[in-house]
Amino acid sequence: MPISFRKLAIVATVVCFVLSITWLLAPNLLLAMWGVEYSYPVGLLGRRGAALFLGIGVMFLLARNAKPSPSRSALASGFIVGCLALAVLGVFELFTGHAGPGILSAVAVEVALALAFLAATRTEGAHLDARA
Repeated sequence: MPISFRKLAIVATVVCFVLSITWLLAPNLLLAMWGVEYSYPVGLLGRRGAALFLGIGVMFLLARNAKPSPSRSALASGFIVGCLALAVLGVFELFTGHAGPGILSAVAVEVALALAFLAATRTEGAHLDARA
């Protein structure tokens, strides 16, 4: 059973809103899980990241009912690229010793979201091709 864009958009919204709130109010929770020491400059970057997650969450919330279109595909593609880039960076930071094994929980979520959106957009593309 393929997952719909609508369901994925809602999941992405929730994940982004939770990350936004956590980075804004309790960045030390995520940092401690990743084995990264909190400092004011790190907190500053986390709060700025919170604003980005908030914006991405709003985009997915508003786009959840959008019909297949180039704009919706662009939103999904951008999210796929962003998630995969974050996953690669997480693995890199783990291997260079800048983060602990807890970072792999974030990597797992990022890869899962990227693969889910990739599957949804491919399934959607196949259905659009069949109609043409």
